[in-house]
Amino acid sequence: MKYPQLIQHKILDSNQLKHQVRRWKLLGKKIVFTNGCFDILHKGHMEILSRAAASGDMLVVGVNSDQSVKHLKGEGRPVNDESFRALMLASLTIVDAVVVFDDPTPLQQIQNIEPDVLLKGGDYTLDQIVGAEEVIKNGGEVKIVPLVKGYSTTALIEKIQQL
Repeated sequence: MKYPQLIQHKILDSNQLKHQVRRWKLLGKKIVFTNGCFDILHKGHMEILSRAAASGDMLVVGVNSDQSVKHLKGEGRPVNDESFRALMLASLTIVDAVVVFDDPTPLQQIQNIEPDVLLKGGDYTLDQIVGAEEVIKNGGEVKIVPLVKGYSTTALIEKIQQL
């Protein structure tokens, strides 16, 4: 990658993110949080990310660490390592900040930044969304975006393997 330093500033650790979100909130910005593995970006991811960006002023994306993806998806995953997945997301103009988290869920990140909107894909119900209770308790809202049929990283990997 020729100029990763141009987007590297959008990849923050938890402490940096907390301070950045605090600055944005002081400016009256509406903070949106979504998360996932984002192993191989596809149309479904782009739909979720664009809907998330449209739900507020600043979009924060939590990315599961390599260890977390392996735990969730099994051996052989992730396809792309966490630093590349974070860099890929940070390169999107609709994404304002990226944080990689090692925990099994993004609950600590959600509690850390207290987003105004928590957005997840339609493969979840409200009671299954980690952090939903905390966001609602803080006066925020939880949005569920319908999945784009036929698009998933697992399906993409299977398609590639059949070639």
